[in-house]
Amino acid sequence: MDRVRFLLDGKKIEIADFDPTRTVLQYLREDLRRVGSKEGCAEGDCGACTVVVAELDGDGLRYRAVNACIQFLPTLDGKALFTVESLKAADGSLHPVQQSMVDHHGSQCGFCTPGFIMSMFALYQHRKRPSRVEIDDALSGNLCRCTGYRPIIDACLHMHEYPVVRPDVQKLIAQLRGLRREQSLSLRHRQASYFAPLTIDELAAYYHDNPDAQLLAGGTDVGLWVTKQLRELPAIVYLGNIDALRQVRVGADGIEIGAAVTLADAFDALAEHYPEFGEMFRRFASIPVRNAGTLVGNVANGSPIGDSMPALIAIDTRVRLRRGDAKRELALEELYLDYMKNALQPGEFIEAIRVPLPRRDMQVRCYKLSKRYDQDISAVCAAFAMRLDGGVVAEIRIALGGMAAIPKRARLTEAYLAGERWDEPTMVTAMQKLGEDFTPLSDMRASAAYRARTTANLLHRFYLETRPGQALDASAVSVFAVSD
Repeated sequence: MDRVRFLLDGKKIEIADFDPTRTVLQYLREDLRRVGSKEGCAEGDCGACTVVVAELDGDGLRYRAVNACIQFLPTLDGKALFTVESLKAADGSLHPVQQSMVDHHGSQCGFCTPGFIMSMFALYQHRKRPSRVEIDDALSGNLCRCTGYRPIIDACLHMHEYPVVRPDVQKLIAQLRGLRREQSLSLRHRQASYFAPLTIDELAAYYHDNPDAQLLAGGTDVGLWVTKQLRELPAIVYLGNIDALRQVRVGADGIEIGAAVTLADAFDALAEHYPEFGEMFRRFASIPVRNAGTLVGNVANGSPIGDSMPALIAIDTRVRLRRGDAKRELALEELYLDYMKNALQPGEFIEAIRVPLPRRDMQVRCYKLSKRYDQDISAVCAAFAMRLDGGVVAEIRIALGGMAAIPKRARLTEAYLAGERWDEPTMVTAMQKLGEDFTPLSDMRASAAYRARTTANLLHRFYLETRPGQALDASAVSVFAVSD
């Protein structure tokens, strides 16, 4: 029987005969009695359960903060796990991030503190004296109801002033290399199964023959099916062990992002070419979610309020699908048919997405409206890509999320704008045309009237930032919105 093998505090752990949907948090608290990691929300929002996972990255290591509450235990295979208990030195002294929290009074009730400590630990491993922006990003997935955050931020700013403490990197690398698999991992527990292939061909063959199996990448959505909806997943196929799917390739035909590339890595690659999307990438969930979730998983999920799809659709992204040995390509917008319905056939999966390289003559923007700046679901996400020719709209693509049952292009508005002058009279009519493209709903995030009005205003903002000869700097433009 196959066993899951990983490192914990430098020691190899091997486990077998367990439910594949058992979470890392359940294993820590219930099996190991490591109760430092807390369960708050059980959906990856509060950060009380944050742990750090280290894995090989070329000749080095990469440390990632992740939410233990929605990570399935077998996904730890071949990796190293750190919990808040791991940070204590042999002589009982505190790690610098812990000592800094003590000295700067960063803990009150203490429930959230272990999660903050682990997010700080991941930041400590990667950054020397991080900036305030880097600290805010690193802590975006951790919620505290007591401190007001200022003392925790102070602790982050000063944690590098203590004597440096780091794991033995070379020893850890050697141990992880010793855990590398030569054959795919296959687990069974009662009626449940878990298969982690090492190659795309294995994945394609298995999924073709078992189309009812659940594909698992980052688990940031699938994990909630178990923790919140209490669903049973009899067969799971994990994509994270396939190196070919974890690659980002940049070539003359565009940026290809494999199905197992994390949101964090995908956004880093895309931001190099599309810096205009940087704010949306930064506001997309929290760092622990971006460290675990995948961009292709977000695309495959097809949520009408998913933030990545409008941006990707606006720049004409395509998806490569595979079913057995057969492959085909679709424009991303053609993947979505209706609410939570897509064009994938049984046994077919998204192998990769291909994002075209930016064109110098194309102007792109993406705007997100939500009640909170960080870690909040959009009321509206709007993306635009346009090419002007002598002040006339030669090409334009407008994609919106939160306005329909699927991420959708504003085709009537696009058709009107094509060939028109890019000026204020044209814009007045175009803003009205958007109302013909969409009939938004009212829900807990925004009313239909708010969505309709602000979407039109976002189009106007795009015009103000791109109008010939008098464009406004994006940072100087505010969104003209009405109160809900």
